Amino acid sequence: MTLSVTNTLTGEREEFEPRTGDDVLLYVCGLTVSDDAHLGHARLWMHADVMHRWLDHEGYDVHHVENFTDVNEKIAARIGDDELGDTESEVAERFTGNVIRDMRGLNLKRAEVYPRVSEHVPQIIDLVETLMEKGYAYESNGSVYFDVSAFDDYGKLSNQKVEEMESQGPADERSEKRNPADFALWKAGAVAPDDVAEHRPDGLDPVSEPCGDTWESPWGEGRPGWHIECSAMSMTHLDDTIDIHVGGRDLVFPHHENEVAQSEAATGQTFARYWLHVGLLQTEGDKMSSSLGNFFYVNDALAEFGVDVIRTFYLSTAYGSEQTFGEDEMAEARERWERLERAYEAARDAIDGVNAYATVEDDEFREAVETVRTDFRAAMNDDFNVREAMAALLELVRAVNRHLDERERYDYRALREAVETFDELGGDVFGLSLGDSGEGGDVSVAEDLVELVLSVREAEREAGNYERADELRDELTALGVEVQDSDDGPAFRFE
Repeated sequence: MTLSVTNTLTGEREEFEPRTGDDVLLYVCGLTVSDDAHLGHARLWMHADVMHRWLDHEGYDVHHVENFTDVNEKIAARIGDDELGDTESEVAERFTGNVIRDMRGLNLKRAEVYPRVSEHVPQIIDLVETLMEKGYAYESNGSVYFDVSAFDDYGKLSNQKVEEMESQGPADERSEKRNPADFALWKAGAVAPDDVAEHRPDGLDPVSEPCGDTWESPWGEGRPGWHIECSAMSMTHLDDTIDIHVGGRDLVFPHHENEVAQSEAATGQTFARYWLHVGLLQTEGDKMSSSLGNFFYVNDALAEFGVDVIRTFYLSTAYGSEQTFGEDEMAEARERWERLERAYEAARDAIDGVNAYATVEDDEFREAVETVRTDFRAAMNDDFNVREAMAALLELVRAVNRHLDERERYDYRALREAVETFDELGGDVFGLSLGDSGEGGDVSVAEDLVELVLSVREAEREAGNYERADELRDELTALGVEVQDSDDGPAFRFE
């Protein structure tokens, strides 16, 4: 079964076929770094990560780019916070660092590059100039707007008609635009106080003067518009046409619609061949968002639940569906993760034990492992259906438990295949840390600590404190460390 995806652009399920051979150009609409990331943002990251992992697994060469929006009125609204900085760039850098920390904490595969708006202003200006030269954009009072009436296909992604659309942008733009639906490519000057006010946190004094970073341009000093940035960065680091564009469903309009228009108007080519939109994370019926205040920061969630429980939670719902976050849902995710971990460790321990035999054959177990692989692949190729793929992996849990419970002698080959299936599908594809709960840290650190205890034990023995030396050995044994004394000194292994 080949991979098929639900393409927002056509509204249809389509067979996925990269434009060029096995190369996949994947662009993920990244975060506006005006605050720390919450679990709603992490849901998009995790599903994009699993898409990347599955495409890797299927033999594609994935070129994954994900941007940081570090120029935005929401960021400018945080200027002056003693903990963040006195400039827009300082605030953005602080939150960008936190986002990177959270991405690493969630065990996400690294993108090929994480471009920032602030480092691509020359490319943005070039793209705006191209749109003006081709008659798709116009200057007004030092700002530049995209003329939606000049692009015949405007509205095709969100399935809307121009005449039915509401005005885009803040109220102060309306007198400058030819059409209420036109959108800003370049904004003159800094961010107006009124545009900052609605995003200004409590406790910070109101802003009375324009603020935020600005750059010189052919139309005067100003700032990039919101939508133009993704077009410029994806074209710079991928190509004029990309294979997959991933983003939150709430960005279909206006952000992604405007990306399509400005990109295709500039190049005359299809901008993105497949648009995949991730459903929103909800709490008590509302989407999780910073503006509603019903969010759970990623860093706090990692501390409370751990990365594997969080990833298992996300893996319970397909990317295109809405998902609810709550105590019951997280408790279910923890129970599911612990079942996976226990079965994996039991299979691993059994295969490394004395009861696994080369001549024992359990045909039912072997068939179950093969069926898991088949069902998992079918689910993932069915529009990255992680829910069904997880169900297949849980069948492997049941198969392992049945084999170990019902037999005194184990089928070595089947257990090895089961462990490898856990590693490949649960580890490589789902990004779960099977065999390492994620809380034990680096094994090398544990080894160093054991060696330190053994050196103390040797010192006690040399001093004649044999009772204390035996106590240290017993304590290591209780922690799962088997110590073996020899003429060459003590050796150890983790049980």
